[in-house]
This record gives sequence, structure tokens and C-alpha cells, in this order.
Amino acid sequence: MQSKEPVPFSEPPWLLGHPSPYYKESHRKWQRFCREFADEHFTPSALQWERDGEVPAHVYDTFARHNMMVPNIPTPLPIKLLKSVGIHHVGPIAVEEFDYLHVIIYSSEMIRCGLMGPVTAITTGFAFGVPPIVHYGSPELQERFLPDLLTGRTRICIAITEPDAGSDVANVQTVAEKTADGKHYILNGTKKWITNGMWSDYASMCVRTGGKGPSGLSVLLVPLKNQKGVSMRKIPVSGGRASGTTFIELDDVEVPVGNILGKEGDGMKYIMVCWQEILAYHSSDLLFSQNNFNHERLTIAALVGTQARVALSTAFEWVMKREAFGSPLINQAVVRHRLAKAGAELETLWAWIESFAYQMCHFKKGEADVKLGGLTALAKAKAGLVLNECGQCAQLLFGGNGYTETGQGELVAKIAKEIQGARVPGGSEDVLLDLAIRQLYKNHQRQIYTKL
Repeated sequence: MQSKEPVPFSEPPWLLGHPSPYYKESHRKWQRFCREFADEHFTPSALQWERDGEVPAHVYDTFARHNMMVPNIPTPLPIKLLKSVGIHHVGPIAVEEFDYLHVIIYSSEMIRCGLMGPVTAITTGFAFGVPPIVHYGSPELQERFLPDLLTGRTRICIAITEPDAGSDVANVQTVAEKTADGKHYILNGTKKWITNGMWSDYASMCVRTGGKGPSGLSVLLVPLKNQKGVSMRKIPVSGGRASGTTFIELDDVEVPVGNILGKEGDGMKYIMVCWQEILAYHSSDLLFSQNNFNHERLTIAALVGTQARVALSTAFEWVMKREAFGSPLINQAVVRHRLAKAGAELETLWAWIESFAYQMCHFKKGEADVKLGGLTALAKAKAGLVLNECGQCAQLLFGGNGYTETGQGELVAKIAKEIQGARVPGGSEDVLLDLAIRQLYKNHQRQIYTKL
């Protein structure tokens, strides 16, 4: 995506001057701002940060200083809360105007570097760690922690997964027991695959305050940095190395009871609403949280879809200049066939994402909960499949260069390592595909019974 003139598939149609019914002037203004911001502060260095396995702390500070962490909060934005800490605009856009199409644009522009690691290093902890406090923190807790979190003076992560509890959140084993005087919880256990954990001051953490099963879970705001009993280490991962994937050990960690988010025993509900991972716990109450699931799924779909766009357009640019058998590779029919198959998948996905974002802007919450839950699950799953198609296409067309960690194919090789990672967060592919059909069937049955 380095050419001055866009190569095929390098931009979505609306940015190539094609008419679109979705985008208003505020969206176009926002896209220009995001492109300029990323080009100045993020995209040029992202590949080096991924090599280094870390994004410098000053980059997060830059995002926060420009209010560019705010788009990671699910829309509609908490306007009153943001204004209370002096945040009235996100770039050129008033917080009141910010909608799902702005979110999709933000996600798309941030991932133009083609690498998920540097992007998640900045966004993930904030995106999943802050909403539980916004929704369920007591006024006192919000007053203590949100001003610094929202303005980037402190950092946060979400800490739910454990060695034996991934999508099966109801199996979380980290225990939080109250002290005899009832003033503190004492935490013991481990958390694994915690994105941004090693850089975070706090974690919105799922713990077990009661018996077995989902009713024994609660969410606590747990101090991490310089906290007695907390040890953290980085987990080596094959792709997305810059994301700060962390293993956390908790050994008699003392946390004030006032740091609980909401009520004891309601942790499963809060996780479903604010974290949006697909759970192995199948509840009849699942529908109530679908709007937040929609937000996460669409955000991931936009990120992964644009990553696929980077892979495919990079390959297209390569085959126009790479010569074999006396002429550029683009002159080979088999090469054009591969590009065509991947391109059709890519543009179909993107049209679907735009349609969903537009619907989310206009549906009332209850309508979006019911009508889009299953479909956005399909869209998120489809995005992983499309990245797989585009990533494989790019790697094959780059040949040996696409399998090499340095040189002209380095970006494509790194994207290939991230494909499977894109197919798990926000609900693993197979779980989402099953969930989507169950949700659509449930809605269909409900409509039938309503008419009886």
C-alpha cells in the first residue's frame, strides 16, 4: 500500500470516489484525520515495532493526548463522562456525533500498517478494560480511576483467560476471598494470554468470589504495577509479538472490597456485556448483550478485513513489478485468477461490514440486539476466512520472499503468522458459526410464537 496511485484493492470503493449511501461529510473528515494521524505517528514505524516486540510508551501517550483512545469505547460514547474529564472532541468530530461508521473508519485506518500486534498494543487493554468501569463501577470508583484512564495517564487491561479457562469463562479458578474484617479480597491464581498486561497499571479481572459455575464469578479492579504478590512476564507468541501478551501470577494479592465492579456474583453478566468474548456458557439471557457483541465483532471484522486488504494489495503491487518467464507475473492467467478469487471475497466482506455499521447507526438498541447478533457473528467469522484467503494468496504470489522474515516479503510473512490469531478473538470461528445459526433460529422461532 505504498504506491502514490492506489493499486487495485488497496482502498475501499468509497475512498476511490465511488458513490456511497453511507458516508456523510463528518465521516470523510474523520477518515482524512485518521489517515494523517496514523501516517505521522504510527504506520511508518509499525513494522519495526513488531520486530522489536514492543511499541514505545510515548506512542500510547500520543494517542491519548489527541483523544485517539476514545474510539475504542463502544458507541454511543459516554458523553457526560468524557466531557467531565475535558474530552469534547475526537479529532475534528464532536463526541455527540461519533457513530459506528466512525468506529469502522478508525479501525480500518489504524491497521493500514498491516500488522495486528502494534495496533492491539495500543487499543486492546483500553477497549476491554475501561467499559466495565464505565458501566458498573461505583461513582467513587469511577471518580478515582476513570480520569487518568481516559486521558492516558494510566493504563488498563482485561484479565479473564486462564490456563484452563478460555472461552469457558465459567471455569475461571482465580479465587478472591474476603479477609476476616471484610475490608479486602485476597487473590490467588493465574491469568494467561492477557493482552497489554505487562504495561498496565490495573486490570479489570474476572475472579471467583463464590462457588462453582457462573454465579460464583465477580469482576474486580486489580492493581498490577508495583503491587505486592503480582508477577508478570511476557508470553512469546508466533504473531502479533508487539501486543504484550502476558502471564500474570497472583499470590495473596490484597485488593480493597471497594474495587468490585457491580455486585458479587454478577461477573458473568458483566463480562458478556462489556468484554463480548463468546462464552461456552450458553444462557437463555444471551440476547440481552448482543449489541455489545455487535460492536466488538464489527470492530474485529473491520480490522481483519483491512489487514486482508493490505495483504492482497501488497501482492497485487508485487506481481505488477516481479518478472518471471520474461514478463511481469500479472501477465500469467493463474496469478490473475488467484487475485480475482481473493478480491471478490474481500470486497464482498467489506460491503457487508459497511452495511452492518450503517444498520447499527440507525437501529434502536433492542432491534440491533435481536436482528444483528447472529449476522455480526457470521461477519466476524467471515473476516477470518477472508484474511486466510488473501494472506495465502499474497504469500503464494510472493513465493520464497513471502516465507522470509526479511526483505521484500517481510510484511506478507508477518501477516501470514497472524491469520490464525485473527480467527480466535471475539469468539473462535467454529463457535461463532454455530452461535450465528442458533441465534437466527431462535429469532425465527420467537417471531412464529409471537404471531400465534
